Amino acid sequence: MLNLEKDFHIDGMDDILCARIQSTANTILLVDDEINNLQLLKRTFHRKYKILTASNGLEGLEVFKANADNISLIVSDHKMPVMEGTEFLEKVNEIAPDVIKILLTGFADIEILSDAVNKCNLYQYILKPFEPEELSRIVETGINKYNLSSSKSAILKDLKELFYKTIKSISSALDSKDPYTHGHSLRVTLYSLILAKELGFDEKLLEEIETAGLLHDIGKIAIPQCILCKPGKLTDEEFAVMKLHPNNSERLIMSIKKLSGISSWLKAHHERWDGRGYPDGLKGDEIPLSSRIVAIADTYDAMTSTRSYRKALSHEVAIEEIKKCSGSQFDPTFAEKFVELEATIKAAKENPEDYYYKYSYLQKESNLKIV
Repeated sequence: MLNLEKDFHIDGMDDILCARIQSTANTILLVDDEINNLQLLKRTFHRKYKILTASNGLEGLEVFKANADNISLIVSDHKMPVMEGTEFLEKVNEIAPDVIKILLTGFADIEILSDAVNKCNLYQYILKPFEPEELSRIVETGINKYNLSSSKSAILKDLKELFYKTIKSISSALDSKDPYTHGHSLRVTLYSLILAKELGFDEKLLEEIETAGLLHDIGKIAIPQCILCKPGKLTDEEFAVMKLHPNNSERLIMSIKKLSGISSWLKAHHERWDGRGYPDGLKGDEIPLSSRIVAIADTYDAMTSTRSYRKALSHEVAIEEIKKCSGSQFDPTFAEKFVELEATIKAAKENPEDYYYKYSYLQKESNLKIV
């Protein structure tokens, strides 16, 4: 999966992050069983923050669950009836590890404090009695840390959405070069995802296969339109030019840091299991796994789509051809699984937009619907 925080570098990132931080007051949760301490905490913070309170850990957990989306920071006493502060904060950490957690304690027990820091992801612990001014400074620093982290996450999500939109736009622009291949890249990606998911691949690999599927033919951008859209059979010279598109794809993508890992996959999607493919004549397991998957999906879609030189073949004819070429053109294990999935493949072929939304990982993460 792409590490957007690492791969996207923006000068002045901290300034941008701070600009995104909302000016509305943050909400903090104060938990203490001693009423006087709770009142002191409220007086210390009520002018600057929105305040929620609870008198023990169990009550604090209920308040937190009801307001989890709004709470930025928690100040909790340690020794309380029903549920102690460390247990309470540990449960909060399981729900929302990014929320800032501060523990108040009257006992300087190293083992307790060490355990709390590790299990609760504590931001700070403070010994009682505390100075309100000192606690205010610590809380303010914690709130700033939370806001910066929250804003940073929002920007990274925006960047990931932008990345997906860019990949999708490139894919659509490529398909539009040839009116006969409209939607080809999306369908190839969809069939590849259906097969890969059934094979039990993890989410990281599925996301990379999705990206490779959308971009598998990007090298055709450099192929002349007269060859791409020729209504008849290509000459040997024209086919030699067409066969350059996998190399073109690799060269276009390998220079992009965020995509370099899949560049060799794009190059290899016309290799054959028996070694008679192009451009490098790779054989069997020498062919990248994702390239073997995309090759089956690509061939199926090519057969079942109308082209400038022939009408589309039926789903049934295409499936029989996949069977026939298993072990020669295609990885036999993957081809067998693709044939087993023929009912799902056929349904996806008839309604690709809805099926793509169901199987896509990039689209779900960016919370986009195909338009």
